[in-house]
Amino acid sequence: MIPAASTATLLAACRAEIAALTRRLIVAIFTDNPDWTDYSSVTRLDLQDGCRRYLTRILDLLENPGVVIEDDEVAASIGEHRAQQGVPLEVMLRTFRLGGRIVWEALVTHSDDTGSSEFREIGTATWAVIDGLSSSLVTAYRNTELDKVRRDERHRHALIEDLLAGRAHDVAFLARAARELALPIEGSYLVVAARGATPPLRIGAETALAALGIRSVWHDRAQTTVGLVSIAAHSVTTVLHHIREQLPGCGAASPRVPGLAEVGTAHALAVTALDTMTGEANGLVSLEDRYPEALLVRSPDLAALLVSHGLGPVLALPDRERELLLQTLTAWLAHGCSAANAAPHLNCHRNTVINRLNRISALLGRPLETQRSYVELSLALAALKLREPA
Repeated sequence: MIPAASTATLLAACRAEIAALTRRLIVAIFTDNPDWTDYSSVTRLDLQDGCRRYLTRILDLLENPGVVIEDDEVAASIGEHRAQQGVPLEVMLRTFRLGGRIVWEALVTHSDDTGSSEFREIGTATWAVIDGLSSSLVTAYRNTELDKVRRDERHRHALIEDLLAGRAHDVAFLARAARELALPIEGSYLVVAARGATPPLRIGAETALAALGIRSVWHDRAQTTVGLVSIAAHSVTTVLHHIREQLPGCGAASPRVPGLAEVGTAHALAVTALDTMTGEANGLVSLEDRYPEALLVRSPDLAALLVSHGLGPVLALPDRERELLLQTLTAWLAHGCSAANAAPHLNCHRNTVINRLNRISALLGRPLETQRSYVELSLALAALKLREPA
């Protein structure tokens, strides 16, 4: 064991010159490998105080070897404070190493017998203290960083939610949201809503799009992942093509809107377009390609009445006949209301198509070859498809 008197004498000598040791540490910080120095966010007085507290704590722990160093309050408070200031962790660990070296050099200077077993024991204890304090620093620093990330993420979440809720018409809020999300206020935007995969958006998609010059912000909600996408100088077709590559599930895009203030309206339209995608549908669609389905989704009661009025007698048939007639009607409408054009897609003769259409006309009690019938039947079939489970 180290004789208490010799230990106390060495530590007292070091305490007497703690101010000088602090100055030595600060000089070492800014002259020893300056590429590792980044205290730009810390005032000189703050840095001096932190160095003094750290060096004093080393001496305190050497004087009281029974104290548990894990979660040391002094090292933890320094780590938390520097993390809040944005000082890199590597810089802090380097400072702790330099401080340990300076304390050790001071102990060597004041010792009469550096070769004794007692002095070697002091050396072992010194570096154990440095390791323990560094561990406490790292834990506190990383916990503070994690808390900061969580706070920033909550703040970002709240900003985007407020934008989607329409608060962007408040000019002051709009300017703050644009600044903090790094989005332009002016210029065209799309809003994309996605779901159906885990995750709905590929990891790193925001960065991948940014590399292509497409600025976007993506946000996870309860049922969807939402993207605010700045069009800038790109065409809508180009932007949708690149977004499509980042969506493993299904997604829908709003029409172009004239600025960040309109993303709330665009979001509602994107969600409506997404609701038109049924069954096992994947890929990215645009609302502009699905206006009839969007109208039906927006008016579910009218859509149900349209199905009943337009297709009721056909839907009442046995399954096999019902599906055959619905398939025929869908193909006929899709191919210009031409039996000849629909027949190859149904793998049957033109006359067979005509006979099936006559059967449908008889069931509905009206001719199929009128403009009103075309519109009603097309919408009724679309509404029927929207009934499929998502």
